[in-house]
Amino acid sequence: MDKKILGVDIGGTKIQLGIVEDSKIIKEIKFPTLSGASKEDIIQNLIRGIESLGNESFQGIGIGVPGLVDENNGIVYDLLNISSWKEVHLKKQLEEHFHIPVRITNDANVFAIGEKIFGKGSNYKNLIGITMGTGFGTGIIANHRLYSGSFSSAGELGSIPYLGKTIEDYCSGKFFKNQYGLKGANVFKDAEKGEKYALKILEEFGEHLGNAINHILYILSPEAILLGGSVSKSFKFFEAGMLHAIKDFPFKRVTDQLVIEPSDMENISILGAAALIISESKEYNTNNSNQNTILP
Repeated sequence: MDKKILGVDIGGTKIQLGIVEDSKIIKEIKFPTLSGASKEDIIQNLIRGIESLGNESFQGIGIGVPGLVDENNGIVYDLLNISSWKEVHLKKQLEEHFHIPVRITNDANVFAIGEKIFGKGSNYKNLIGITMGTGFGTGIIANHRLYSGSFSSAGELGSIPYLGKTIEDYCSGKFFKNQYGLKGANVFKDAEKGEKYALKILEEFGEHLGNAINHILYILSPEAILLGGSVSKSFKFFEAGMLHAIKDFPFKRVTDQLVIEPSDMENISILGAAALIISESKEYNTNNSNQNTILP
């Protein structure tokens, strides 16, 4: 079987494709999503993009999307910023066209499984991946396996009510805009210059993130939490505030062993999509079969 895998990241404005081989992206392209087009036109645009990569043979196609997914049947629902994608039987159409396996999940899950297989998460049995950009997403790895729940919506921590809004409002780029009328990127730049106002804002952000992490610890108690997305780049400035919020967590043995780190992976959306195919392979599951896996 060919070891090349196609990783696909479908976003509201662009689609990224990458051929992954031996843990590296050997070829990559991107093109507009055509978000205002019909669902069939967008699918055909995706197919043309895949075919433009040349006469390649793939082990499978892994896809990340910003929406709900029936993973068993590969049906995408209510895709963010693509109004025509209310119900798209994407797996069926791509498998019928390319005759190779297709697996689809949401983008937060893609981040988590990508870190598990290619990144800092490889040594952890149970870990959480948090993405913090324009929104707040959470992916769950339990017993070495991606746990997605119904419609790939497990771990939607960002929607939990918090301080009259939601966790996402305080733990993503929305925090800087809504609370201070600022762009997160500008706050980060000023923090790099030592500006006190920026340092204070990022410390406050860290406190909110720490409170969100406490929710995760109560429910899932992972060994590691890995942070991705644009906001994670300012980790060194919000780490202290985050740890301050976590220090009073009542189960000290849990926090004593907990690792929280920012991701250092480039192109995680493509690598993570490819990791979906690897996580279903016989080799991956054989290597982790010594664990008492309770998930299907």
